[in-house]
Formats: sequence, C-alpha cells, structure tokens
Amino acid sequence: MTTRAPEILALDFDGVICNGLVEYFRTTCRTYCQIWSEDSQHPTQGLAASFYKLRPVIETGWEMPVLLRALIIGIPEQKILEHWVEISHKIVAEEHLEQKDVALKLDAVRDHWIKKDLQGWLALHEFYPGVVERIQSILTEGKTQLVIVTTKEGRFVKQLLQQQGINLPDDSIIGKESQRPKYETLRLLMQMHSSKKPRVWFVEDRLKTLQSVHQQSDLERVQLYLADWGYNTASAQAIAAGHSKLKLLSLEQFSQDFTAWKKKK
Repeated sequence: MTTRAPEILALDFDGVICNGLVEYFRTTCRTYCQIWSEDSQHPTQGLAASFYKLRPVIETGWEMPVLLRALIIGIPEQKILEHWVEISHKIVAEEHLEQKDVALKLDAVRDHWIKKDLQGWLALHEFYPGVVERIQSILTEGKTQLVIVTTKEGRFVKQLLQQQGINLPDDSIIGKESQRPKYETLRLLMQMHSSKKPRVWFVEDRLKTLQSVHQQSDLERVQLYLADWGYNTASAQAIAAGHSKLKLLSLEQFSQDFTAWKKKK
C-alpha cells in the first residue's frame, strides 16, 4: 500500500537540515571572549572535538558559551552529558550571568560577522547530503506544506536556505523569535490548515523535544521522527527505536520518497 504523503512536514533546522557545528564553535569562541575577557588569549585550543561531542546537550543559544566555560574549567565530558542542566545553571549563577544577556551577545556576534563577512559565515555551514535536493523535490511536487520549526533565529535560517536556492515564505520559517515551544507551533499549524485533521510529520534531532510533543494529547496523530544523523546520542536513538510512537529516521530514508520513511531501518 502506498504511503500517503504528509499534508504538513515540519522540519527542525540545525541537526536535521544543516550541520552548523563549525559555526557554532567559532561563534561561541568569539562570544566567550567577550564574556570572559581575561581568558581571551587562547581559551579554546583543543576543545572543538569535545564541544562537537557535547552539542546534543544544548537546547538554546545561551548555553553554548556556558558549555565552553564548563570545558575550560575542567568539568568532565561524561558529567556534562549526564548533568548538563544543573551544571549550566550553576555556572550562570556563580559567574553572575543572565541567560538573556548571553543570548543577546551570541546573536550580536553572529550579526556582526554576517554584516562584515556574509560569505565567510555561510561557508561554515554544511547541509547534510541529499537534504537540499529532497526539500526542493517536496516543494516542486507541491503536495506537502513544508515548515521549518527551529530554535535558531529565523533570519539566519532564511539566509542559509537562500544560499542553497530554497526560498520559503517568512511564515514557513518559525524560529526562536516566535517564543513558543515546538509543540505549540505544531498545534497552531494544524489549526490553521484547511484540513480539519491534517497529516503532520515532524522531524527533529532532539529526543526531549519529540517526547514533549508526544505528551500533548491533542497532538497524538502527529508522526514523530528522530533524525539519527543529528545532534543526539546513541542512548537517545535506542529510546526512539524502542518507542511505540516515535520512529528513528536515517538520512538515507529522509532523502527518499515518503514511503521509505515508514520502513524499519
């Protein structure tokens, strides 16, 4: 039996469409040097690999400089993986930081970089193989409403997609500026759709985000996919693979027709 295409396909951006680890780290380093100026000489040497490995613990931008701080002051990787929430809040408190202020500094660093060297900034991002082509195919077919749902600033997403020849309307890129959880965004998308009960598929690389959607009783019909190529861990993938309502999706499957998404890996 042929799989019916989703009427709404919601995609996370970082870790699903785009691999921005190099940009994350370099922007984080620049922001770090503004916050901890006394460490600005060589604070990040040799820490890129650890930062990349620990990227799955990050939920929002303010945490990135704090993660780098945790590494610099010598907190072990495993401890960060297991106790990141407690560690991050402890650093914020002890260093007398404000989450909002750190986030603003991070965005300001990006803005300045983009203004002075847009091509250099764009070049730090790598789109996952086959993803751009699959998105373009979906848009060309015109049967599925494609929406980007991300905690990244929407304007950054728009610039990166445009570089790849993908031009989505502003209301199809729902970024951090919306200031609402992703499950609420999915709820609103469903309410606004012409169909009373649209088929919605949501691809995300954070297990916690998918679990929060699953907990919403009115969103039980949303098909949830964990992107195994994104910023997640083997333990998260194992949980998704054994979950009755989640599906573990490979990059190979994503790049194919929707029928392939329903098959077991």
